[in-house]
Amino acid sequence: MTHRHRFPQVYRAEQPRPIAFYWWKYRLSLRPVSAAEEELDGEVETEVLFKPEECSQRSKRGDLINAHYDGFLAKDGSQFYCSRTDKDGQPQWFVLGVGQVIKGLDDGMMGMCPGEKRKLTIPSTLAFGEKGKGPVPPNATVVFEVEVLSVSKGPRTMEAFGRMDLDKDKSLSKAEVKEYLKLEYEKGGKPRDDPFYEKLIDDIFYKNDGDRDGVISAKEYNIYQHDEL
Repeated sequence: MTHRHRFPQVYRAEQPRPIAFYWWKYRLSLRPVSAAEEELDGEVETEVLFKPEECSQRSKRGDLINAHYDGFLAKDGSQFYCSRTDKDGQPQWFVLGVGQVIKGLDDGMMGMCPGEKRKLTIPSTLAFGEKGKGPVPPNATVVFEVEVLSVSKGPRTMEAFGRMDLDKDKSLSKAEVKEYLKLEYEKGGKPRDDPFYEKLIDDIFYKNDGDRDGVISAKEYNIYQHDEL
C-alpha cells in the first residue's frame, strides 16, 4: 500500500524545537531507504511494509513511541543512520508530533500500530532542508524504514499531571511517575521490569527537573504553557 499525504512546503529549520516530557537525546531524525532523488514537493510518501492483523492502539500526536529506524539518502541509497547499531543499539524513544524528530517522521508515523513497519520517503523541506545535517547533504530527499515497537499515551496534559500527582502537592516524584508508567504499560499489555522503568525515569528527570530538586514541578512539566499539546 502506498499513500501520499500533502503537507505545507514550509521548512522550519530555524524554528526552536519544543522539549517534550520524554526528551530523549536521540533527536537525529529517523530515516528509511527508498526511491528517487527527485523532490516530492512537500509530500511524505508512505509505504506499509508490514501491519499486524490486530491493532489495539494507533499512534497519534503526543503519544510516546518506541521505535527502530534506518535512514538512507534517496539519491544513492547510502545509509546515514541505523538505531540498531548506533551507541547501545537500543530502540529510540520520542514523543510523536511535537518536533523531537523531523517533520516528515512526525507526519509519516501517525496512525501506526505496534509491530507495524513503514517506508517513508521524505523531501528535504520536511527533513533537513537547505542546510542538511551531518552526513545528509543540503536539499536531500531521505528515506526512513521505521518499525514501531510500542505506542503508549504520553503524559503531556495537565489532566495527566493530576493523575500522576498522587499526593496533590503540585509536583511529581520519581515514585509517582514510575507508578503512572507501570499502569500505562500494564494497561497496554506490555509490562516491563524495574530496570526498564528506572532507566526511563532517570532520563525523564534529567531532562525535565530543571532545578535539580528531585521533583518535576507543574511549571517544569507543562513546558508548552497550555493544557494540551
